[in-house]
Amino acid sequence: MTVRDNSVWFITGASTGFGAIFARQALEAGHRVVATARDPGALAALAERGGERVLTLALDVTDDAARRAAVAAAEARFGAIDVLVNNAGFGYLAAQEEGQDAEIRQVFEVNVFALAALTRLVLPGQRARGYGHIVNISSVAGLAAKPGVGYYAATKFAVEALSEALAEEVAEFGIRVLLVEPGPFRTDFAGRSILAAPQIADYHGRVAHQRPASIRAGSGQEDGDPELAVRLVLAQLARDEAPLRLALGAIAVDRALEKLEPLVAELKAQRALSVAADRKAEGVA
Repeated sequence: MTVRDNSVWFITGASTGFGAIFARQALEAGHRVVATARDPGALAALAERGGERVLTLALDVTDDAARRAAVAAAEARFGAIDVLVNNAGFGYLAAQEEGQDAEIRQVFEVNVFALAALTRLVLPGQRARGYGHIVNISSVAGLAAKPGVGYYAATKFAVEALSEALAEEVAEFGIRVLLVEPGPFRTDFAGRSILAAPQIADYHGRVAHQRPASIRAGSGQEDGDPELAVRLVLAQLARDEAPLRLALGAIAVDRALEKLEPLVAELKAQRALSVAADRKAEGVA
C-alpha cells in the first residue's frame, strides 16, 4: 500500500532537523502538510512556500489539549490526516545513577507518551477511511542500548514495541506502520535536542561517559545525510510492500547486527536449557 497522491501529512517537531526536512520533501512531492512545532514562527518560511497546501500549528506534544486541538484543526482544514510522522523527541545523556527523575519523565513524556497519544487521536479517522500511514522515528538505540544513554534507549525500545504491536493491529484496516531507525545524522540532535544530567566524577574516563562524550564530540561531523535519509523514507512509503523497519546509515545497520547476531546465537545455544522450564518437555506426548 503506497502513499496516495496529495495525501495530508501531520509532522511533529517540524521546525528543525528531520522534521523540517520531512515537511519540505512531502510538500515538494505534491502532498499537503500540517507542520507543528512549539514555536510556529520557525515554520514561517515553509508556510510562505506552501501557501494553502501548508498549515502550521503551535504544538507542545506533551499537552493533551493542544494535541487534540491540533488534530482537530488539521482535519478541519484538510479533511483527514493520511500520514502521521511522530518525529518530535530528544535525547538524554546520563549514566543510570546520574539520571534525574524530572528529566527521565520528560524524555518519556515526549518520546513515548506523546507519540502514543497522537497515534490514538489519528487512528480513528484512518481506520474509518481504510487508509493511513504511521511513521515513528525511532533510533538504532531502540535496538541496541549503549552505556550512558540507557534512559534514551529505553524510550526508543518502547517506540519499537508500540510500533511492532500496532503494525499487526491495524494492518487489516489498511493502515501501515513504518519504524525509522537512524544512526548518527548531521542534524542538530547532538546540540539543542539533547539534555545531559549532572555527571558523577567517579564515572569520568569510564564506559558510562564515553558514549555521551563521543556524541558531543561528533556533533556536526556525522556521516549521515538527513536529506538522503528522508528521501529514502519517502521512497519506502511509495512501495506496495515494505518491511516494518528502515535502519538508516551504516552505523545503524552494523550496531543492530552486532546486537542481534550474538543474541540469536545465544538463544540457540541455550535452547535446551530454556525449554526445560516448560511444564511439558518438548517431544513428550
